[in-house]
Amino acid sequence: MIPSDLRYHTEHEWVRSDGKQATIGISHFAQDALGDIVFVDLPKIGTTVKSGQQIGEVESTKTTSTIYTPVSGTIVSVNTDLKDHPELMNSDPYGKGWVTVIELAEPTEVERLMTASQYEAFLASQKTA
Repeated sequence: MIPSDLRYHTEHEWVRSDGKQATIGISHFAQDALGDIVFVDLPKIGTTVKSGQQIGEVESTKTTSTIYTPVSGTIVSVNTDLKDHPELMNSDPYGKGWVTVIELAEPTEVERLMTASQYEAFLASQKTA
């Protein structure tokens, strides 16, 4: 199930915006493709980031994958629980498995990301490609 209250990026990150800040994580699709997540490299608080920039990495039993930010702004919080419990990204990717919170430089940037239905269509198109 793809939560309808989130926006999605083509690199499989999700964004939950409250207008001024955005929480970012990886989608269920991404964590499922990765397999068991064993380590998360988190961004540093205070870092200014631009949309599309690498902000961290996820290591799983299968591979290492880059985490990108779908929005621009400043990192104001990171999910330190992931240091000791990276598996939260597998068990609760849209809840306790969030990665970071960004103070948005341009709040309207979120609106350019895919809606849940657009992301669902994107995933379907990837399977046939």
